[in-house]
Parts: sequence; structure tokens; C-alpha cells
Amino acid sequence: MAQVAVRDLRKSFGSVDIIHGVDIDIADGEFVVLVGPSGCGKSTLLRMIAGLERVTAGTIHIGERLVNNLPPAERDIAMVFQSYALYPHKTVAANMAFALKLRKTDPAVVKERVDNAAEILGLTPYLARYPRQLSGGQRQRVAMGRAIVRDPQVFLFDEPLSNLDAKLRLQMRTEIKELHQRLETTTVFVTHDQIEAMTLADKIAVMQDGRIEQVGTPLEVFAHPDNVFVATFIGSPAMNLIPGTMQRDGNFGVEAYGHRLPVGSDSSVGDGQPVLYGIRPEHFDLVDEGIPARVSVVEPTGSETLVFLRFGETDLIAIFHDWHDFEPGQIVHLGPRPDKAHLFDSTTGARI
Repeated sequence: MAQVAVRDLRKSFGSVDIIHGVDIDIADGEFVVLVGPSGCGKSTLLRMIAGLERVTAGTIHIGERLVNNLPPAERDIAMVFQSYALYPHKTVAANMAFALKLRKTDPAVVKERVDNAAEILGLTPYLARYPRQLSGGQRQRVAMGRAIVRDPQVFLFDEPLSNLDAKLRLQMRTEIKELHQRLETTTVFVTHDQIEAMTLADKIAVMQDGRIEQVGTPLEVFAHPDNVFVATFIGSPAMNLIPGTMQRDGNFGVEAYGHRLPVGSDSSVGDGQPVLYGIRPEHFDLVDEGIPARVSVVEPTGSETLVFLRFGETDLIAIFHDWHDFEPGQIVHLGPRPDKAHLFDSTTGARI
């Protein structure tokens, strides 16, 4: 195992800048998820750590070694791809052993490592099978087994669950988390799925347009987003944002569409300053007197009810953990929980 340190990392393709001075520290044994929308640069960053993309500027250290100019085979990393990348003409055992045989590892050691990895991943009954004889989840386990047998300092995962259906994704998330808890190997995992990021990570790095917007534990990023992008990307459904102005006269809060939205504590926001008032869907209560919102669509999911509403010129989503028989067009009154409210600068999007 080893720590990974990325400093002022940049990547350009010709005159087009893709990665803009990224800094991130990944501790020994830590599970870090790079999350962001498609095209934000997270896979490019991962491939630069792996040595599959050249570095334009900046440095990458794995352990004590500067690895900028080292080929992938000399970085002591193992990568698991979205496409599995298995050899169709080789058995499961042969696929898992391939990298070790290239290194001319002792056959007894190869067999021991393959058998151990197969036992960890539940692949022992399938060692003699070919990839075409396996399910998608089993193929992904083989790809993970091929990484495990190399006993690398760092595991790199590039959206490994994207090709699986919803049920298998949930199962494989659990297996990857259990695998990390067992092996305690430094892991960098790329995904566009913020649910995967929240459930897997020790630490999340939220990316947008080749930059890291925020780094922190899943709960830190969820509860204290640094800006509007993080606030709306992390959390499902996304945080509601209501434009308004800070009012300090009488009932302190944010004025929006003629109604006062409560704020939990005083802040440095000036009287009359335009702001975006952020409140997550699960932080609304039904009250007798609150902001009036017109029901558009109701989506019961069994365990909770999602309600899509309109308040002034803003669309809102509210989540209630019991059943409500709302009708489209009905006016309901929502009470945002003051201690869960967030304020953002309406121009820069930064948290206030």
C-alpha cells in the first residue's frame, strides 16, 4: 500500500486544456472516489495516475516515487476497467494469472494468489470457465481478481459498474466495499453516480470542468457543500435552490416571492443581498402556515413520497417519508427546516 500525492496536475490536448491544476492527497489505505458529470476530466485524471495518459505539467507521487515518466507496469498499480477487458480465449484462472505469468512469477505462487483471490471473490467454482460462460457480475469479479493477484500498492477503478443492471450494481458496490475493508489497499474509484460515491468513499473529490470543486467525507460534502454545483450534484434528488434576498428586519430570513424563508443562524450576508436559498427535498415539513406551493406530480415509491411542486417561478421537489394523497393543482404549505438551510452567492454560486 502507498499514499498518492497529486500536485498542480495539468493535461492539455493541443491547445485545449482538460485538467486545470488539480491537487489531491490520497492517504495510505484510503478509498477515494472521483465523482462528477460526464466530461469533467475524472477518467483522464485516473488514467494519468495509471500512466495511460501523459502529464502536461505537475507531479504524481505514489509512495515516495515520482512516477510521471514511469510506464504503467512500473507504477505498482492495478486498474479495473468498465469494459472488463478479459481475454475471451482464456479461462477465468488464466485471465487472473496472466499478469503474473508475464512477470515470470513462480507457478506455485501464481496458483496460490489466484486461488486466494478466487476464494475472496467467490469465483472458485468458475476458474475453469471462459468469460462467455459468466454473467456480467461474474466477469467484473474476474477483472477485480486479476487486479488483486498482482498485490499492487494502489487499485484504480474506472467506472467498473456502469455496464451492470441496478440490482447487480448494488451487489457489486457492497462487494467492492467489503473487499477494500479486507485488503485495505489504497483505492481510487471513478464514477458519475453520486450514490456510488456516497456509499463507497472514505473521501469524495467532486470534479467539474477539469477542476476539483470540493474534497471531503461523504457526509461533509453532503451537509456543507462549498458551492451550488456541489450542492446540486451531491444528493438525490438534487437540492432545491430558491432565488431571494436577505432581509434582516423583523423575522430574519430570505424574502422570496413575497414570503419569508427561515434561516437557522445569523450570517455575514448583508441586508438586501441577493442569494440562493438551498434546501434539500427531505428537509421540508408540511405545516399550516408556510410557503405555498402548487402540486404538479406525485410519485409514491413505497417507502416515501416524492412531490414535485411550483413555488413562485421555481420548481421544487419535496420528499415525505409517509403516504400523502395529494392531487395535481393542490396548494400545500411547506416549512423548510431552518437549521438545514444553505445560502449561496447568487452571482458566484459560492457558499456564504
